[in-house]
Amino acid sequence: MDFNDSPEEAAYRARVRDWLAAHAPAHALAEGVALSDKEQVARGRAWQRALYDGGYAGITLPRALGGQGGTAIEGVIFAEEEARYAVPRGAYTAIGLGMAIPVIGRHGNDEQRARFVEATLKGEIVWCQLFSEPSAGSDLANLRTKAVRDGDDWVVNGQKLWSSWAHEADWGILVVRTDPRLPKHKGLTFFVIDMASPGIDVRPIRQISGASDFNETFLVDLRIPDANRIGAEGEGWACCMTVLMGERLGSGSGSKGRIEPLIDYVAATSGPDTLANEAAQLAFAQALAEERGAKYLEARLRTMVSRGENPGALAGMIKLAYATRQQQALGLAMEWRGYGAIASSGNDPETAALHYDYIWSSVMRIAGGADEVLRNQIAERVLGMPGEVRADKDIPFDQLV
Repeated sequence: MDFNDSPEEAAYRARVRDWLAAHAPAHALAEGVALSDKEQVARGRAWQRALYDGGYAGITLPRALGGQGGTAIEGVIFAEEEARYAVPRGAYTAIGLGMAIPVIGRHGNDEQRARFVEATLKGEIVWCQLFSEPSAGSDLANLRTKAVRDGDDWVVNGQKLWSSWAHEADWGILVVRTDPRLPKHKGLTFFVIDMASPGIDVRPIRQISGASDFNETFLVDLRIPDANRIGAEGEGWACCMTVLMGERLGSGSGSKGRIEPLIDYVAATSGPDTLANEAAQLAFAQALAEERGAKYLEARLRTMVSRGENPGALAGMIKLAYATRQQQALGLAMEWRGYGAIASSGNDPETAALHYDYIWSSVMRIAGGADEVLRNQIAERVLGMPGEVRADKDIPFDQLV
């Protein structure tokens, strides 16, 4: 396998690099500058619009859906080059691009695709995901938020949790239970909802990092037009799988490598002799090998998707590896900075950002599928190991609660 750019890929990379050099600096966030959530989202919308105008929004999305119809490798190349700039990227744009558009594109109808895809690519719509619930734990299929049909509407009641950026979102993707007489993975239906609708109460959660980008979202007698249903009644679990595959394949996408900059930092601050230490060499070599391996596995699975193949549970390997590696790499970087990494001064925004990222990295061990859930899926569906005993299999949901 040749990991170097082909001549065509090298030419594409050069075009991307030139375009970014001309446009990204105006959108890049200055180091150490703290923005409010509203300001971050506004900057994210503006950068997304610039990408759209420049022909770089939805690079791998089929042209029929309004994308560029590019290859998976082109998407990887752009993400690598974009990562050189501190442009405003976050869940506030990633949920729309990596979750809402795929599920609407695959399960929605033409009217829904026309209404939401282009607007999302332009940064005009910011999305949130309304999946997790307090009583469901790591098993999404245990969700209890219910929707009851009332004429042309559905009336929804329930509570969602860990709704990233719901407090700034225009629209949400929502899965609810519409038929509790069926087993838990069935009887689920998928919707898109206008977050300004009456009956939605979003309450930010204060986190250990000091940020509040997660929320509790209460839905009380929320009315959703049936026209906002994605897919058929009972197709909710299939929609969720489409969303989660996009989320897992996108884990770490576009993030810059952390190990090579860390090696440069150590050489600059501790002297090159430090890198001659065998323990240090082993730690850096292992971390760098894992980082490179994850990068190429991601490229391979994205190529599968671009060919129309479904990587299935393999997508969970991307997310599982990224979450673990990210936390370990950040921990390694913290160790090299010593006690100063725990309580950095205001004059060291790089270390402060590292500390924030380290605290936040624990989220990825749970979000988008907890480590234990993903390991079970990989063991059963990729490695062919015996399945876990499931006492609730094929039991109607209303007999479980």
